[in-house]
Amino acid sequence: MANVVRAALVQATWTGDTESMIAKHEEHAREAARQGAKAIGFQEVFNAPYFCQVQDPEHYRWAEPVPDGPTVRRMQDLARETGMVIVVPVFEIEGAGFYYNTAAVIDADGSYLGKYRKHHIPQVKGFWEKFYFRPGNAGWPVFDTAVGRVGVYICYDRHFPEGWRQLGLNGAQLVYNPSATSRGLSAYLWQLEQPAAAVANEYFIAAINRVGQEEYGDNDFYGTSYFVDPRGQFVGEPASDSKEQLLVRDLDFDLIDTVRQQWAFYRDRRPDAYEGLVRP
Repeated sequence: MANVVRAALVQATWTGDTESMIAKHEEHAREAARQGAKAIGFQEVFNAPYFCQVQDPEHYRWAEPVPDGPTVRRMQDLARETGMVIVVPVFEIEGAGFYYNTAAVIDADGSYLGKYRKHHIPQVKGFWEKFYFRPGNAGWPVFDTAVGRVGVYICYDRHFPEGWRQLGLNGAQLVYNPSATSRGLSAYLWQLEQPAAAVANEYFIAAINRVGQEEYGDNDFYGTSYFVDPRGQFVGEPASDSKEQLLVRDLDFDLIDTVRQQWAFYRDRRPDAYEGLVRP
C-alpha cells in the first residue's frame, strides 16, 4: 500500500487577541481532522500579531515558556482530541533576557516531542526580529511522529540552503516552514525557494504564510501557502493570496524513495569538498 499522509496547514488573519486567535486555529484543526488529516502546522508566531514590524518592549508580553506555557499545553490537549501531529510556532521565553522564535512539535497522542528555534534572524525594515529573538541554538531536530519524520524551518531560514540540507540529512520526510512575509518583499521568491529546496533535499515542504494586514505596520502578508513534493511540484493548488484558508493535501511519502533513487543527490554529495562553506 502507498504510504500516504494526509496533512494540513492554516494561513490565518489576525483576530486582535490571543484567545480568539487560538480558538480559531483549534476550529481549523478540528475541521482538518474531520477531513482525515493526521498532521497540521500553523503560521509563524501563530497566536500573536506579527509584532516585529515595530521595535517596542511591550511586545515581550507575547512570550511564554515552551513546553510549559499555556499555548503549548492547550495544543497538546488539541492533539489528543484530534489525533493529529501539530506544529505550533510561538514566541518563547526561556528565562530573563532569553527569547526565541520557536516551534513546538506535538505528537498525535498529545506528547511534546521537542522544539525548533529559528536560526537566522532578520533585522530590516518591517522585520525587526533581532530586537526580540536570539538566534536558535537547538540544532536541526527531526521528530519521529505518528505520521513520519517531521522537521521545521522558520520563515527567514528558508533563504539559507544549509538548514534545509541538514534537515534532509537528519531524515526529514516533511518540513513545515511557518512564515510571515509581505507582498513587496518576497512574493517572487515565495514560489521559487521552497520548491527548489524540496527538489535539492528530496522531501515534502509545507510553506505557510500569514495573510492580510495587521495593526503594527503596513506589511501586506500575501498567504499563497502550499505543499510541495520532492519533485518541486505543488500538491494541489496554493491557497488564496488574500483570504484565510485551511489546506488539506495527500502526501505520498513513497515518492521520497522514488526521487532519491532516480536523482541520487544524497549519493553524489561531496562533504569532503565543502570545507570552505563553513569558514567565517
